[in-house]
Amino acid sequence: MLLHLTRRAAAAALLLSSVLIAPPAAAQTAAPANALVSGFVDGHSHLFSYEAFGGRLMCGKPYDPAGIAAALTDCPDHYPNGELAWFENFTRTGSPTGTHDPVGWPSFRDWPAHDSLTHQQAYHTWVERAWRGGLRVLVNHLVANRQLCAIYPLRRYACDEMAAIRRQAQRARELQDHIDAEAGGPGLGWFRIVADPAEARRVIGAGKLAVVLGVETSEPFGCRQILGIPACTRAQIDRGLDEMRALGVRSMFVCHKYDNALCGVRFDSGTQGAVVNVGNLLGTGSFWQARTCTGPEHDNTIDPAGVLPAQIARLLPPGVSLPLYPPAPHCNTRGLTALGEYMVRGMMRRGMLVEVDHMSVKAADRTLDLLEAAGYPGVVSSHSWSDPAFLARIYALGGMVTQYGHDAEHFVAEWRRTVPLRQQYQVPGYGYGLDANGLGRLPAPRPGNAANPVTYPFTSHDGSQVLDRLRTGQRTWDVNVDGVANYGLVPDWIEDMRLLAGPDLVRDMAGGAESYLRTWENAETGAR
Repeated sequence: MLLHLTRRAAAAALLLSSVLIAPPAAAQTAAPANALVSGFVDGHSHLFSYEAFGGRLMCGKPYDPAGIAAALTDCPDHYPNGELAWFENFTRTGSPTGTHDPVGWPSFRDWPAHDSLTHQQAYHTWVERAWRGGLRVLVNHLVANRQLCAIYPLRRYACDEMAAIRRQAQRARELQDHIDAEAGGPGLGWFRIVADPAEARRVIGAGKLAVVLGVETSEPFGCRQILGIPACTRAQIDRGLDEMRALGVRSMFVCHKYDNALCGVRFDSGTQGAVVNVGNLLGTGSFWQARTCTGPEHDNTIDPAGVLPAQIARLLPPGVSLPLYPPAPHCNTRGLTALGEYMVRGMMRRGMLVEVDHMSVKAADRTLDLLEAAGYPGVVSSHSWSDPAFLARIYALGGMVTQYGHDAEHFVAEWRRTVPLRQQYQVPGYGYGLDANGLGRLPAPRPGNAANPVTYPFTSHDGSQVLDRLRTGQRTWDVNVDGVANYGLVPDWIEDMRLLAGPDLVRDMAGGAESYLRTWENAETGAR
């Protein structure tokens, strides 16, 4: 039984249950800093979000010093049968009622699953399997959302967003140290947090995973706004950006989910949009302000009759209901503020990557104007949350686009649609933004896959290994049945897309890491 093995032996056994041929031993000599790399890039995931939102919303950890049995356990409020886990139930089924088996390790009967949003999806051995299957750059966004923290009644921490960001940065270093210890000592592990693209190339050349730290938070540096009045200053922004650089952060969002003192956001739709709009009211003093768009770009549509779960509806002030909006298409009236422009310019001076997803089209348009005027290539759309019309401007600058982790059919369709655009701008590769642990669904099983399923075992894209079905504890996953139930099934998902699109897609994806590093290098060179 794995429970009776040492932690290091257990980790090895977990991997060998699905990886039949181990990759060659990682080279210990430094690779040239300018060496071209080959492999996949995940431009957007959240390994440490269990420490966000008050620390009680997300269940399980990517590792625990006490081992897998301590790491992969459910939240206390999900016991005995998930009936009280209203947020899990609501995000999974649209209803706050439901049940699930709370037991994680070793049975994993009901989680992780591609549509279970509050359970850990990125245990470190699962990420390791993805690395062995070709992942070479992982952008881990440190994430926080003060309003979501305030809405959820259980918490270990106060709802200060920057404190949550610092906590997650520390956890990332702790995981690196843990993996180093399993490998035999400092610097020997496969998980390496990198500070610049030259270091990333050396890490990848040594056969390891380059981890880039980013930030996706709703109120960077406390820059909220209440009834249009900003709660931060230019000095706060400068201090915050300097602190983030010191923490190792190299990529940042300016706004996320709620309007803040820096920019207006791209709306959410449906019931989720209604919930987020309530959060906007509670956090800023007003609901989203929208007009009917007059140009080709637009934000997501605000549905006229979003249904609120009772746990959210009771947060509205007496007599207040969701507003009515003009006809779609909808555009947020808020764009990039003067403070937002100051932050974007500050990121350019520091050679940081500017994330334009989640910006309203008005804010994104102005941000791209600033970047174009400066000739600054450090711009990223990392998980399909920007208007598609902006992609040409991003590529023309030398920026990077990674697509949200849709199911295989939808991902392939968007890849095909955008191939001519990448060819026009000679973009070397494509990537995905899985958004693991980001309260978004992972890729579902491909409908109708019985006719051409992924056949196990299969060979990785570079031929270095053969992968069988992923097994952890007593559970075996199959991408044909389970989709991407956890991060370890990413190689299976890419194999599934290869069956649909052939080797051209895989070659394009294998150029993703190189493409990301070129954008990052050019941003550092163009810092101004």
